Amino acid sequence: MTNDTTMRPRRSVLYMPGSNARALEKGRTLGADALILDIEDSVAPEGKADARSGIASALAEGGYGHREIAIRVNSLDSDWGTEDLRAVAVMGADAVVLPKVESAETVQTARSILDAAGAPATLGIWCMMETPLGILNAREIAFADPSVSCLTIGTSDLAKDLRCRHTPDRTPFLYALEHCIVVARAAGIAILDGVHLDLSDDEGFRASCVQGRDLGMDGKTLIHPKTIDIANQVFAPLDSEVAWAEKIIAAHGEAAKAGKGLVVVDGKLIENLHVAEAQRLMAMHNNIQSREA
Repeated sequence: MTNDTTMRPRRSVLYMPGSNARALEKGRTLGADALILDIEDSVAPEGKADARSGIASALAEGGYGHREIAIRVNSLDSDWGTEDLRAVAVMGADAVVLPKVESAETVQTARSILDAAGAPATLGIWCMMETPLGILNAREIAFADPSVSCLTIGTSDLAKDLRCRHTPDRTPFLYALEHCIVVARAAGIAILDGVHLDLSDDEGFRASCVQGRDLGMDGKTLIHPKTIDIANQVFAPLDSEVAWAEKIIAAHGEAAKAGKGLVVVDGKLIENLHVAEAQRLMAMHNNIQSREA
């Protein structure tokens, strides 16, 4: 499949329990770019089957508009993972989220199950990077199958396995975050930052978003709707960036018409790589503007 990571906004990606009918209904009205409807951690064992059917009914009813819909299934080594994949294959979601991915084989097995169950080729696979082995094997995971379209960082589980602390500057996670960003960019796919657990800490949440954006993340995974607006603000292109991108694109276009290979804007040499990034940023900006119109 063709990944659309450079064009589709994923600033705010909200986890929602698939067993909660009110949450599924509320998701239709929220300003999140994407929703992860969960059958895994937030659903008790006795509620897994009901969560599957509840999500299927909600998606059949529709009304989610521009929001990208991903469904997090249980792991393949659990009692529910295979059945989850078979059900999700035909629900009409945009992606399936695989938890605790540690190898390319897991991705390939999941894809085989999805295909056998009738999943469309456009159904993406998002891989959760939340274990030390998963981080080490990020490269083989990202390239495991063409349908892998996103790496999703799971800092809560990763902290447990690393025996590290959630510090304000997130220093204990920097290697894992940066390693996965490099892998995602090499693979041409999206990457989402981990959740911020303290819902009373708005300042800390914003700082975490800013850090993730500056590192190169496409957006932030969230656990509460109250955090959507901040994530949307932080991960959207800045007005100054948009203005600069427009200036670069216009100047490059004029130079091309005049047969010039190089152009200087405000004393800065502009190369093709700068124009390509400006075009990507403008496409993202325009997509965001069309959603908010």
